Amino acid sequence: MSKQPTDAAAGRRRVTELIRAARICLLTTTAVDGRLVSRPMGLQEAEFDGDLWFFACADSAKIRQIRVNPQVNVGFSDQRRRAWVSLAGTATEAWDRARAERLWHPLLTTWLPDGLDTPGLTLIKVHAGSADYWEAPGGTVVNLLGAARAAVAGQPPKAGEKREVSY
Repeated sequence: MSKQPTDAAAGRRRVTELIRAARICLLTTTAVDGRLVSRPMGLQEAEFDGDLWFFACADSAKIRQIRVNPQVNVGFSDQRRRAWVSLAGTATEAWDRARAERLWHPLLTTWLPDGLDTPGLTLIKVHAGSADYWEAPGGTVVNLLGAARAAVAGQPPKAGEKREVSY
C-alpha cells in the first residue's frame, strides 16, 4: 500500500490549517498587458475543499483580468507561525446568492455598503490546482541564532521546509 494518498491528504489538511490561520492573502492576476497584479483580499469563512471564495465587484479590474486569464495565485503569510502558502489555481466569477448569504460577514459593509444588495456584487471562486507551503522551525530567536551560526560556518541558513500539494 502506498503512503502517497496519506501524505497528500496530510499536506492538504496542513494547507487548510495555514490558510485559515492567515485569513488575509494576496490575490495575483495577470493584467491585459501581461503585468502581474496583486491585491490584498480577505478570505471568506468556508470549509476549504480546494476552493477559495472572495467577494468582489463585477466591474472591477480583477474580474476583467480573471475573465481574460483565469490563472491566478493566492499567497498567504502567517508571521506568528512563520508559515507561508502559495496556491496556484483557476479563478472564475461565480455569483450565487445562497452562497453569498452563507459567506457574508458584517465587516464587509466597509467595502460593500449595501451588503448583499450592492449593485454588481459577485463572488470569485479560486479552484486550487496546487499549493506550496513553507514552515520555519522555532521562533524568531531560534531562527536568528541559526542564521548567525550559518554565517559563521559560511553556509546558508536553514529556512524551513517546503512542501508541495496537488489538488
